[in-house]
Amino acid sequence: MSSNRHSAPSETNSKANSKKKVDISLFEFVALMATMTSLVALSIDSVLPALSQIGAYLKVTDPSQTHLIVSLFFVGMAFGQLYYGPLSDDRGRRYVIISGLIVFAIGSLICINAESLEVMLIGRVIQAFGVSGPRIATLAVIRDKYEGEAMARVMSFIMMVFILVPMLAPILGQTILFWFSWQHIFLSFLVYGTLIGLWFFARQPETLAKEKRLPFSWSQLWISSKFILSHKLVMFYTLSSGTIFGAFLAYISSSQTLFQDIYNTGELFPMYFAMLALSIGLASFINGNLVMRLGMRKLCNGAMLGWLIFSSVLTALCFAYDGVPPFWQFVSVLFCAFFCIGILFGNVKAMAMQPLGDMAGLGAAIIGSLSSIISVPAAIFVSSFIDASITPVALGFLGFGSVSFVFYWNANKP
Repeated sequence: MSSNRHSAPSETNSKANSKKKVDISLFEFVALMATMTSLVALSIDSVLPALSQIGAYLKVTDPSQTHLIVSLFFVGMAFGQLYYGPLSDDRGRRYVIISGLIVFAIGSLICINAESLEVMLIGRVIQAFGVSGPRIATLAVIRDKYEGEAMARVMSFIMMVFILVPMLAPILGQTILFWFSWQHIFLSFLVYGTLIGLWFFARQPETLAKEKRLPFSWSQLWISSKFILSHKLVMFYTLSSGTIFGAFLAYISSSQTLFQDIYNTGELFPMYFAMLALSIGLASFINGNLVMRLGMRKLCNGAMLGWLIFSSVLTALCFAYDGVPPFWQFVSVLFCAFFCIGILFGNVKAMAMQPLGDMAGLGAAIIGSLSSIISVPAAIFVSSFIDASITPVALGFLGFGSVSFVFYWNANKP
């Protein structure tokens, strides 16, 4: 009797404490998920101002080879997502995040101590492999808690916060270079990853209950993968996302060349990069407020059309000015085009994930991996033509945007 009387309050307190942990506010949830996801953007964009210095330190003679420090990052992510996706559905989201952050730290240490381009690229691939764990788990956590337009709304608000990192990361990289060396940029990744890992485990409970987990087996992996890969909506939206992101990745990986070498912006490069990233953040904010009223498809229709129009304008300007349009015309058109990208990214991914509620981890892995497998070769192809002209970027925007539209149109075709 006495034992029972004492255990009842204990159980009540335990349930109350559990409820307190679960009731994370939407504001904190968005901030946490955005910060976790932004580790990818930080790992890419803060390195951009340092590419020339890294190339010089590693004795790289062809400047275009330094673009691989950005492009091959997505190769590591493609393989990492395929690994961590099934693991997320089997072991839970929290396990994947901690193991991914450890691998990410190992890759960062390799980059810090790199003495050749080959070792640097190995470190970057390992970095990317590790960071894909938190990225996949974050998408799965969001899908565990939300679906449909509600998920698209949350994704848009996350994108709005997340976009601050691409805006600030090049400035952070430039600031670190001013006071220290490029190695300290990779050291900052270790600090950032540790802090967000501690925040996540202190505040966000596991969202995948044990009874809902899918124990890993090759047969189950085959069945689930076959379902995802043969699902018309999932595949067409994924192909659409991958092709248009390939054009955008070509811009990111070559942005230092575009701004500093072609337009001679010097140390103002991070400021212009941030201004263009602001366009994506603004679009994500507007999308988050409109998607529940207008729906994902209607917003994507307008954004896809806008991307094609602004890509055509940029291409026409390139032909009119021998490949180098006036700087402010170039920036203005990119600002408008990237606004369309801000509408597309969150919505298209949400539409691709929508049919995959019971296999969100593997679904996010396959969607992310296929997008990377498509986008990386596209970006490397476009970047290889960039020398003293931005025409390859404009043609890449228009060409891959047109292919993306075809896939998107087929996904929505009855």
